[in-house]
Amino acid sequence: MKRVWSLTIVLVMALLNAVTAQNKTIPSKGFAVLAADGKFKPFEFNRHALGDNEILIETLYASICHSDIHHVHGDWGKEEFPMVPGHEIAGRVSKVGKNVTKFKVGDYAGVGCMVNSCGKCDFCKAGLEQYCKDVVLTYHDKDQFHDNEVTQGGYSNNIVLTENFAIKLPANTDMKKVAPLLCAGITTYSPIHYAQVKKGDKVGVAGFGGLGHMAVQYAVKIGAEVTVFDITEEKRADAKRLGAVKYVNVNNPEDLKGLDNSLNFIISTIPASYDPNIYLKMLKIDGQMAFVGLPPYAKMPIIPIDKLIWQGNRKVFGSQIGGIKETQEMLDYSIANNIYPEVEIIPATSKAIEVAYQNVLDGKVKFRYVIDMKTLK
Repeated sequence: MKRVWSLTIVLVMALLNAVTAQNKTIPSKGFAVLAADGKFKPFEFNRHALGDNEILIETLYASICHSDIHHVHGDWGKEEFPMVPGHEIAGRVSKVGKNVTKFKVGDYAGVGCMVNSCGKCDFCKAGLEQYCKDVVLTYHDKDQFHDNEVTQGGYSNNIVLTENFAIKLPANTDMKKVAPLLCAGITTYSPIHYAQVKKGDKVGVAGFGGLGHMAVQYAVKIGAEVTVFDITEEKRADAKRLGAVKYVNVNNPEDLKGLDNSLNFIISTIPASYDPNIYLKMLKIDGQMAFVGLPPYAKMPIIPIDKLIWQGNRKVFGSQIGGIKETQEMLDYSIANNIYPEVEIIPATSKAIEVAYQNVLDGKVKFRYVIDMKTLK
């Protein structure tokens, strides 16, 4: 009889522990798409319990990246729903795990495109966590470090992640503008510095949107002479205002004349179908071209091998965001030099997000929409 009671007590305690563990999960609410139709709905869900090395961030601002739109519409392959997008996040630390040393409650913190990685592979050791085969993306991913929990992003009131993948935001940060730096900023900052762009270089920025206008600011700050390429006249004055010396409307043949062999470096931020080969001819000998914009797979641009051969001694490479160390470096550099994206603040409603998405697709945003998550009801 005693053995029966002992076994019963053990089972009851196990059940209570399981219930307690479940109760420690963190409730969250935000906006999700339930299918690849671009329609957002209010959405409530639970994040995993706060770990010893993790922090809980109250989301203050979350910006809209064009890649959010690609994922929502399934442009890069089949997606799983419901999906809460958002990988440009700025907020305030509201809770810390017992082993956390990088942050304290009340600190400002940012989150970019990834929230964890293996920490052991060659990429992680080199500070290139974005290329780790076990990297955990901020949303639309499965977190192998937390029972394959589906990650949900920044269009929500909070997020929990390991302290090592959170970016410290100084107290003097302009919180309304800083979130896009966590993707648009590092995505352009990293290849510009990898290519060792220097003062006096002639730099081309193809695509003058959320990423492109950040690339212009970084290149201008270095002292480069920047030429902006886009498909509309509406942004010509903005390019000049941000420091570009020339603006080229690629739909105007006259604008394209005399550009061959003229540029040391070109960064393409274009997220739609286009012909990259017209830019290769613009590179000087030993010039470099970096691709950071990723169009839909169905409309992916192609560079035939023969084009590379005929344009010998020009270098082409791709770049995906940056590692955590470089992201912190970019953030500190940007704030110290007052380099921020130009943003439009919108309320945290399904309708506002859907309108913003359509405006991005129509090229009507200058240059980044930021959702004020403090207005979430």
